[in-house]
Amino acid sequence: QAQLVESGGGSVQAGGSLRLSCAAPGLTYKVYCMGWFRQAPGKEREGVAGIGSDGSYSYADSVKGRFTISRDNAKNTLYLQMNSLSPDDTAMYYCAAKPRAGLCLRASLYNYWGQGTQVTVSS
Repeated sequence: QAQLVESGGGSVQAGGSLRLSCAAPGLTYKVYCMGWFRQAPGKEREGVAGIGSDGSYSYADSVKGRFTISRDNAKNTLYLQMNSLSPDDTAMYYCAAKPRAGLCLRASLYNYWGQGTQVTVSS
């Protein structure tokens, strides 16, 4: 069964940076979309950034200009560079993968999910 394993979360002060990684070694089919999602306590899971295997990407408005998503297709590995973090970015961050193209920020369309990594930003 495919597994996605996130790493890189932690605690940081406002204005700081973190880099999340997501390894997906168990995925044997071609993965089209990979994405980062987050969920804060009491809130719905929201799309943060998504990237297609062709390099096309999309970001939530709240992170544009601060976060950068990238992927290594050969390794099925996904990254999220997060800069200028604010307390509003505090959440559990999940990576996900799906074989179909399009709508890479829509959580309901994803087949595989990681367990999540916590990001906490203090003011």
